[in-house]
Amino acid sequence: MPKLKPLAAAALLAFAGAASAQVTLTLTSWVPPAHLLTRALSDWCGEVSKATSERIKCNLLPKSVAPAPATFDAIRDGLADLSFTVHGYTPGRFTFGKMAEMPFLGDSAVATSVAYQRIYEKHLAKLDEHKGVKVLTVFTHGPGVIFNTKKPVTTLADLQGLKFRVGGGVVNDVGKALGVNMTLKPAPESYELLSSGVVDGTWFPDESIVSFKLDKLIKHRTAVPGGLYNTSFVLMMNEATWNKIAKADQDIITRLAGENAARFFGKYWDETDALSREAQKAAGVQSITADAKFVADFKAKTAPIEEAWAKEAEAKGLKNAAAVLQELRAEIAKVK
Repeated sequence: MPKLKPLAAAALLAFAGAASAQVTLTLTSWVPPAHLLTRALSDWCGEVSKATSERIKCNLLPKSVAPAPATFDAIRDGLADLSFTVHGYTPGRFTFGKMAEMPFLGDSAVATSVAYQRIYEKHLAKLDEHKGVKVLTVFTHGPGVIFNTKKPVTTLADLQGLKFRVGGGVVNDVGKALGVNMTLKPAPESYELLSSGVVDGTWFPDESIVSFKLDKLIKHRTAVPGGLYNTSFVLMMNEATWNKIAKADQDIITRLAGENAARFFGKYWDETDALSREAQKAAGVQSITADAKFVADFKAKTAPIEEAWAKEAEAKGLKNAAAVLQELRAEIAKVK
């Protein structure tokens, strides 16, 4: 066997060392350990670990390194390696993801998440709104629902006099358009807000009623076909951590990220939404579906939100924003 020249041998050894180098990712989650997001984060990282023959390992921290609104900065600054955040938890900071939060997008987290990721790759990634972190995927939760402790909500007028907790982003704009009394707070604070009577209800996906143990507090549920709103999330990694991962393993992670990860998280959400609806029935939550008049009145009140977002997004560099939003809706309809 011919001998390698010293420089070539050194390069080969360096490559072999890089390819086999182990990296342990620290994962942080601001929702409880049993919440679908924590499970999905840990399980997705587990898929990465398996695919890399455990060259990438995962360590879920027992406690969040930061409150929900500070998670983006925590990952950027290296307090942990991998997590997710809600764009709307820091109002004014993220603009483009609002397109995935509009009312009436769809009834499946898989469909909205996969479509959103496709549009993100095509139109949004190049605008670099997540500067400072490595974006792995964007995704959404299931369709937003109206929950409250006081009365059935069958018309927009029934929303008056009720105080609701919301998570920020477009849902806050929806509340303002409807003239509803809104309190902007992260999801984990919902139980305390409802149990103490600070708020009378919350706008959430079905999943959250069980995840945050609200099924014994909530009495009434109104579902809106296509969703009252949605919430935009990003799954992200610290950039310095990404850069120390060997190229071969970066390629594996990239294959498992993007649309694959969006579908992965969306599937967890759809399954948990369905389980929560069953739990709500068992707890005696009274459920109704908004009728045609409710939906028509709702659309009339909230239509300007899309126009305002398109102007804001174009001012920040997204060309033909209204058309991109329509492309998102069309893409959602295609996803299986």
